[in-house]
Amino acid sequence: MSGGAHYLYGDDPVEINAGRARVSLTVANTGDRAVQVGSHYHFFEANRALRFDREAAYGMHLDIPSGTAVRFEPGDSREVELVAFGGTRRLVGFAALVNGGLNTADTRGAALRRAADLGFADTGRETGGAATDTEGADH
Repeated sequence: MSGGAHYLYGDDPVEINAGRARVSLTVANTGDRAVQVGSHYHFFEANRALRFDREAAYGMHLDIPSGTAVRFEPGDSREVELVAFGGTRRLVGFAALVNGGLNTADTRGAALRRAADLGFADTGRETGGAATDTEGADH
């Protein structure tokens, strides 16, 4: 800023991702190498050695501060909190499982089939899933 203006910051804590659908999942690293997933990575498309309910993670990213990540060591299992993407909900890139709008049934179905065909570990497909939707919103 120019002209001697100043920013004043409040004392209240900042709540990230307020009002968005959330889900809690257990994730296990079945691989032989550590896997790190960043704050804005589409968790559904995370490393194929990570075993979790991928359908529950569709359209979600880690509910952690921007620029941070979660590391999964080989053989480790941990609980993570995911939150729905906002904005236009159009995702391109990552592991190329979606490459389109998240809100269409065709895109979702094709992405789930692609993940299965490519061998992405998935507890939802194997056991029927155990996700807990803490907000009850569509994701």
